[in-house]
Amino acid sequence: MGDYQMKNTTKVSRRGFCKRGTMLAGVLALSPAHSSILLADSFKRSAPHFKISCAAYSYRKYLTNGEMDLDDFIDKCAEMEIDAVELTSYYFPEKITIEYLNHLKRKAFLNGLDISGTAIRNNFCVPPGGERECDIAHVKKWIDYAAAFSAPCIRIFAGKVPEGTSEEQAIEWCADCIKICLEYAKKRGIFLALENHGGITARAATLNKICDKVGDHPWFGVNLDTGNFRTDPYGDMARVARRAINVQVKDYVIAADGNTRIEPDFKRILSILREAHYRGYLALEYEGEEDPLTGVPKWMGRLKEHVYAS
Repeated sequence: MGDYQMKNTTKVSRRGFCKRGTMLAGVLALSPAHSSILLADSFKRSAPHFKISCAAYSYRKYLTNGEMDLDDFIDKCAEMEIDAVELTSYYFPEKITIEYLNHLKRKAFLNGLDISGTAIRNNFCVPPGGERECDIAHVKKWIDYAAAFSAPCIRIFAGKVPEGTSEEQAIEWCADCIKICLEYAKKRGIFLALENHGGITARAATLNKICDKVGDHPWFGVNLDTGNFRTDPYGDMARVARRAINVQVKDYVIAADGNTRIEPDFKRILSILREAHYRGYLALEYEGEEDPLTGVPKWMGRLKEHVYAS
């Protein structure tokens, strides 16, 4: 495969560079508490701005059966002329080496693609003990991987409330685990984004409770999945959008009956994100019945049409 020509970079003036350096020095001179507050304030974004990505999960049919690998996925994304790729952890080789991570980083860069993030499986609705420590270690391991291949954000899960456990207790456990991982994530400069992935995060109200328990943190936010709310999808999106640091856009939303998949109103979704002043990636996560080889480009075209029309 031939190398793709890289995009032009925006030049920064000497004055602008010096100004930014002075501001950074000011942040570093503050106490840790004041630095955290100032960095947290950076989430108060102004004008909305969207960049388009694609989640490797969209091609799970081929990535799972071995007909595609992540190299092939990156090639597909380059053909669609989008901004970035989301490299889902499920499709990495069993043995991950620094050489392989460097290879992915190089592959994406030469194809003019950012790596918008990665996504992992974990369960934080568990009490202190071996299972919990294992999942915390798993998240920390992927923080190291993400830092190595320049993925700025990791999508994490919360889990389900265990039988015989109150929701309040599960929220405490989940928040505690996230806070432990965030202490490591901030050292590596990696964001953790909690997804509304069913279970305890099925409702926006509970997702917000977990986030409130975690508290304001400069490296934490929500991974808003537009297809996962089941009772009031657009209302729940609006209730968490202000916390979003990454967005996964499905090819459906769930109807009021809580089960039926219906076509998403992209215009409405983008309006919700604009109202929240969201600036970041929209990663298409395709789950349709049509073969992803044709379905993903089709839905990507529809998403791009709505984004670029505004």
